[in-house]
Amino acid sequence: MSIALALAAPLSVGGCTYLTDLFSKEEVPLPGTRIAILTNQRTLAADAELKDHQILLPAPSPNPEWPQPGGYPNHAMHHILVPENITKAWSTGVGKGVDDELRILGSPVAAGGRIFTMDSESEVYAVDMKSGDIIWDVELAPKAEADDGLLSGGVTTEGGRVYAATGFGHVIALDAATGKEIWRTVLSGPMHAAPTVRGGRVFVITLDNRTFALDANTGQQLWDHSGITESASLLGSGSPAVDQGVVVVPYSSGELVALRAENGRLLWSDSLASLKRSDIVSALSHIRGRPIIDRGRVIAISHSGIMAAYDLRTGRRIWERDIGGIESPWIAGDYIFVLTNDAEVAAVSRDTGGVYWVRPLPRFENPEKQRDPVVWTGPILASDRLIVAGSHGVAWALSPYSGKFIGEVEMPDGISVPPIVADGRVIFLSDDAELIVYQ
Repeated sequence: MSIALALAAPLSVGGCTYLTDLFSKEEVPLPGTRIAILTNQRTLAADAELKDHQILLPAPSPNPEWPQPGGYPNHAMHHILVPENITKAWSTGVGKGVDDELRILGSPVAAGGRIFTMDSESEVYAVDMKSGDIIWDVELAPKAEADDGLLSGGVTTEGGRVYAATGFGHVIALDAATGKEIWRTVLSGPMHAAPTVRGGRVFVITLDNRTFALDANTGQQLWDHSGITESASLLGSGSPAVDQGVVVVPYSSGELVALRAENGRLLWSDSLASLKRSDIVSALSHIRGRPIIDRGRVIAISHSGIMAAYDLRTGRRIWERDIGGIESPWIAGDYIFVLTNDAEVAAVSRDTGGVYWVRPLPRFENPEKQRDPVVWTGPILASDRLIVAGSHGVAWALSPYSGKFIGEVEMPDGISVPPIVADGRVIFLSDDAELIVYQ
């Protein structure tokens, strides 16, 4: 049984007040200023020796496409070029949005002048990137399961095909030009993340922590790997990272596993589970953010509070930090930008794990009464702007050099999946299934 993402929000003061009212006697309170330690304490700070470090990023470069979750199979996108001044170009509805039972779990992908999305009812849309016109849409759920309230998965595109992983346990290949179904393979369980495609293979992770490799042309199963089964997890999953013949798989148990892409043979594994967390939610070890493979290193973060770097070939842990998060880190040059569980964006050294700066984000829509927690997603780096978006329907831009606030823009609804960048456009998918493009 999955635990909703909203459970990861901080505890509210209201619960503490309720317990006080229920058990306390009418006594005169002690003098002094009260500090809400559970909601105001900072868990991360810049390292003293790095505060004055000057961050130098690689120059932004254009990327015409964003074909897979995390951009490309290795999820390392570095610094993307967009115009200096971007404005809203268009928006269009792409199906069913979120409600009490359904969620949108997959970000859009873009290739060949089209944007592909999956809505909360597992319907896939192809949209013209320039005009916003819908080219085709296809319902993937079998009729017998269409009204069962199953959570969706996500889509990726490669070689003129769209590959969809679904919450009803099917992996489906569609023709990117027409939406026509090419093949459909039924697996052992539902999937809550998009596939990763590389080298003629489709890699997917099921909810019961099994990784499958399928032939991209036929859908035939090539191999599978089983991780430790976890009875509770966060909503959503991370897609595998693939590079240099290695598949790095994030499991909800906190296991990080490296497999040979060719045959599924285990190369190494490690656990990002932390022993320092005491409450039920923070103890969940789920690696929900996508791992990154970058220049022979693997970067991964778990919800329970460990971020680490590994040697891709040997699995040797190069460094680790007590940083927890559910979003995919972003790597650019020698720096990693990460969104933490405590609604903070931090700049971290790729080489050592040292922290250069930390920028807190708003945690509540009503900060005075600490109500309506904000869940943030991101970041992405585009032309010297770190972009994050929140469940309250606002996107922020921060300086990657200092964390300084640059600006904000209002969205038509909350944002639960990270934006993407393709062909100079920043593309958002809101919770009401509206696709919004800035260029």
